[in-house]
Amino acid sequence: MVTENPVATAQPKWMYWLGWVLAAGPVFMLCFSAYMKLSRNPQAVDGFAKMGYPSGALMTLGIAELGSTILYLVPQTSVLGAILLTGYLGGAVDVHTRNGDPIAQVATPIVFGILLWGGLFLRDARVRALIPFRSKLK
Repeated sequence: MVTENPVATAQPKWMYWLGWVLAAGPVFMLCFSAYMKLSRNPQAVDGFAKMGYPSGALMTLGIAELGSTILYLVPQTSVLGAILLTGYLGGAVDVHTRNGDPIAQVATPIVFGILLWGGLFLRDARVRALIPFRSKLK
């Protein structure tokens, strides 16, 4: 019995482009956030102090954020980038929850994660094969 290779199947162009559109907002915000951390912007430094982080963590988290986002943008490493960003965004949810921040601040990283994975789901047949929403009845 020959099974269809999900990676080799053609996908509609609209799915590919919609995937990038969904991911564009979170990718832009993650890059901007990384820039703020790496440039040691006074607002970022102050925000980190209020969250209880040492100032030295700013650079480390900025590098992790930017590196994971770059991995997400490269098609060959996009799944690894999505996994790393899921962990990063999970940490953001934890910090905002622990600090008692408003629900909008807690929900933002969750929505970003959904948009990143949704965009990857639409762009990458390998991800669609791993997470099927429908299965063929036999």
